[in-house]
Amino acid sequence: MADSSAHIPALGTLLTAMVTPFTKDGAVDYDQAAALASKLVDDGCDGLVVTGTTGETSTLTDEENLGMFRAVKDAVGGRAAIIAGTGTNDTAHSVHLSQQAAALGVDGLLLVTPYYNKPSQAGVRAHFETIASAVDVPVMLYDIPGRSSIPIEPDTMIRLAQHPNIVAVKDAKADFTAATRVMAETDLLFYSGDDGLTLPWMALGAVGLVGVTTHVATRRFRELIDAVNANDLGTARKINFELQPVVRATMTRVQGAVAAKQILKWQGVLPNSIVRLPLVEPDETEIETIRGDLAEAGLVFS
Repeated sequence: MADSSAHIPALGTLLTAMVTPFTKDGAVDYDQAAALASKLVDDGCDGLVVTGTTGETSTLTDEENLGMFRAVKDAVGGRAAIIAGTGTNDTAHSVHLSQQAAALGVDGLLLVTPYYNKPSQAGVRAHFETIASAVDVPVMLYDIPGRSSIPIEPDTMIRLAQHPNIVAVKDAKADFTAATRVMAETDLLFYSGDDGLTLPWMALGAVGLVGVTTHVATRRFRELIDAVNANDLGTARKINFELQPVVRATMTRVQGAVAAKQILKWQGVLPNSIVRLPLVEPDETEIETIRGDLAEAGLVFS
């Protein structure tokens, strides 16, 4: 059997894009964040993305973002890579937050494609290069045209790969042809940004997953990734099939952070499922649909 340790990059292979827990009055609950981070690492995560999309970063203040980076680093730093979500659609703001995060000692940064502005590809490249040049930590690009309205085109990605700090990509556009070209022509590490596509992504050459469903099925995703790295396709395929209802429950019924918090509450991991507006908690119909999906996977909660 192959040595799976040979497949483990510095940023890890199983990364959860963490939710940001809130107290009953809507404040960030740093103690719960630390406890959640510890559980995720205990269950198999070797990396955590803090205040990315699932962490509701768009409704957090800079102070809250930095507080989350600090809380998670204090809880699991040295046991898992801490990747700070510091990308916005404002380059100067992204530089400032990235520098502050780097000063806290995070292991990397997640930078999303600048959203809403719809810059040209030259603008996209300049945005990422400006931020990456302002820090001395590894950068993971986040390519998600479904939220940013524009992709990072392959030619842009190949140019960006020449920057010494840009080392990885979280791909949530599932353009396997484009990704194959970039993988062939660069040393960028690719991560699946779609929970349900982890197996095909890794078959193509990705090193792992940055996921949301990994909150609620951490150990099974760890087993899936380890099976692929051990060249045990049969086991990987079996686990992938078993995970599909859980992925469906977490990623397709309501927004991912909303579903993940609801399920974590059912699992007894979080004390509540509070999200910040404009997100709202699931209604009764959505809850029953999510419960049905989970029951299909053998997960039943009272």
